[in-house]
Order: sequence, then structure tokens, then C-alpha cells
Amino acid sequence: MSTTSFTRQHPPAGTQPDEPELDYSRTVDRLLVHRDALGEVFLTDLRRIDDDSYLAAAQLPRSHAYYGDHQLRPGAYDPLLVLEACRQANLGGAHRFYGVAEDDKFILTHLGLRLTHLPALVVGPSPCPLAMRVRVVNRKERDGRVTGLDYEIELSIEGTVVGTSEMGLRFKTPTDYLTLRLNNRGGRALPSSANFPESTPGTPVTPHLVGRSAPENVVLLDAVATGGTGRAALRIPAGHPSMFDHPQDHLPGMVIAEGARQLALFTALDARGVSAAKVFPTDLTVRFTRFGELEDPTVLTAEAGERVRVAPEPVEPATSYTQGGVLELPEPAEESARRGAGAALERLPVRVEARQHDELLCVMDLTLTRVSLG
Repeated sequence: MSTTSFTRQHPPAGTQPDEPELDYSRTVDRLLVHRDALGEVFLTDLRRIDDDSYLAAAQLPRSHAYYGDHQLRPGAYDPLLVLEACRQANLGGAHRFYGVAEDDKFILTHLGLRLTHLPALVVGPSPCPLAMRVRVVNRKERDGRVTGLDYEIELSIEGTVVGTSEMGLRFKTPTDYLTLRLNNRGGRALPSSANFPESTPGTPVTPHLVGRSAPENVVLLDAVATGGTGRAALRIPAGHPSMFDHPQDHLPGMVIAEGARQLALFTALDARGVSAAKVFPTDLTVRFTRFGELEDPTVLTAEAGERVRVAPEPVEPATSYTQGGVLELPEPAEESARRGAGAALERLPVRVEARQHDELLCVMDLTLTRVSLG
């Protein structure tokens, strides 16, 4: 049994002394981040820095029926939860700082996440105060309104930079969005996940094979893997309170990303013998090329690369971790040297594609990272 000993302090006033203090005491208006349920709102604050950048704060919950349902021990904050916090920061900033109307529809074009300091993401004795330094690197405008924003984000926890994220959003008026969707669908009326069948035909994957405990959080059907490749159908969890927080007329990008993550884990187990309970996605990028339709079958395919061993990341001496858990985090270099063994990170790249009727919806590249003793 692995033990983790550390105390979270209240985050510093800002990433730099002259920047405003971030508030973690309450969440923002749920409408600002396009959520129906208050329990799905993680953003707590937005503070403008200049025309191209702002600060955002989010509190990551220690326990969550969806984002917290993983078999890693000690538990770590889900990378997709971090991405959801970034998505909320980007949406909230678009509305508050760039004049995007609250009834505008948004389209996710790409997303990325690179986590560089795993110990800071271990679930501790209090909720995690995530600070985000957001920079707009590309702004699209037409007729005096913002139609698109591309973001880069620096992520930090209690003053320690833990990674970076990138994301692209495009904004459409309700009328323009409806026109776009009808054109995509050949004039067919838009569906709603609120009226979608409760189950998708097929056999769900056993939860532990994709690192889950709860069957309702599994989104793969009829999965098979052999020779480093995997294939599965995507289950549409239309009634899921997190993945479908509110009715949708298409497959949300984050649901496709969840399916890709699960197939990557499933394929890694079969191809390389890497248990889903012993790896953590530290790098992922997704490029979306078209809308995913609710009614059309979605097929995911995965290709696992070769495992690579790399030098360990440093750990602050003030943070103490005991080896032996399912997720073994690296120890300080001096302690490793004293023991006569060097900690090394194992990384496994996996590429996943999502298609409907053989047309590409998106490509997702993940790096699954596991720490072991060399």
C-alpha cells in the first residue's frame, strides 16, 4: 500500500507578484461555462491581465463519480478533468473578455495537454487549486465580432508549474450554427441526446480493462486488440450526467476523447502488457475534422508504439512519497542514488482515430506514462 504525505497550502496571490489574487471560494455562473449542473462547474475565477491574456482558477474535486473513477493508487487527478477546467476557462474568458455572446454555439477544433510534474497531481487531503495563465495566440474576427480563439495555457498548482494546455474554439450564432449543422447532415433535422436510446447495441468492455470501476463510465463496445492495434465501437452515454451534462445534437469532443483514452489503455494492455491501472496519460493532442453524429456508428482504432524509457522528472524534496503503489511516482535523485537504483519513466505512445462511415472525425495522440524502478 502506497502512502502519500504532504500538505496543500493556499495558492499564492498569482503567478507573479504584480498580478491579481485568484479566488477559489465559489464557482462562476454555470451559464458562463455552458453547464447545467452546478456540480460540473470547476471554474472559480477569471482575472484580466491584458488584451491577450488572463488568469483563471479552478478547484478540482477530490472525489467525482466520473472524473474520479480510476484505479490508479495513489489516486491522481484525471487529465480529462484538467482539460475540462481549461475548456471552462477558455469559454468563460471568451464571454467575459472577448464579447462572445452567451447564446453563441462553440465548436472545439483542437485540444492538447502536457503534464510535466506528476506528484503535484496526486489527490491530497484537500481539493486541488488549479491556476491557469491563459494566452490568446490567435483571434479570428468577422464584422466586428469574435468568431474564434486559440489558446495556450500554463498550468500551476500552489506556485509549481505542472504542465501546459492548448485549445481552439470557434463561435457561431445560433442561426449560423443551425445552417452549418443542417448542411453537414444533408438537410436532416438535428437530433437531441435527450431523446437518444438508453443503450448502444454491443458488449461493453469490462471496466478494469480501461482503468475504470463503474460500468456506466465505460464507453467502449465490442473491443478487440491484437498485434499492437485495437478496435472498438463507441457507446453513446446520452444519459450520463457528466459526459452529457445537457442535451447535445452531436457527439461532444470530450466524449470522443474519453473513448480514445479508453481504447489506448485497452490496446496498451494487450499489445505491451501495460495495465490500465498502472499508467497515466501525460501527453495528448486531439485534432477534430468534422462533427460526430449521434445516430451514426462511431468506430475507434488504435495503434500502439514501442515503450520508451526516459530520465525521471525531479520531485521537490519537501514532498515525500513511498514507493510500492500501483502508480509509483519518482523519488528525489539523491534518495534514488542512496538506494542504489535509478527511477525511470516508461512511456508508451498510442494513436487513436475515430471514424463514422469511414470518414475521419478526429485523431488523438496519447503518451501513457508509468514510473518504475530501473
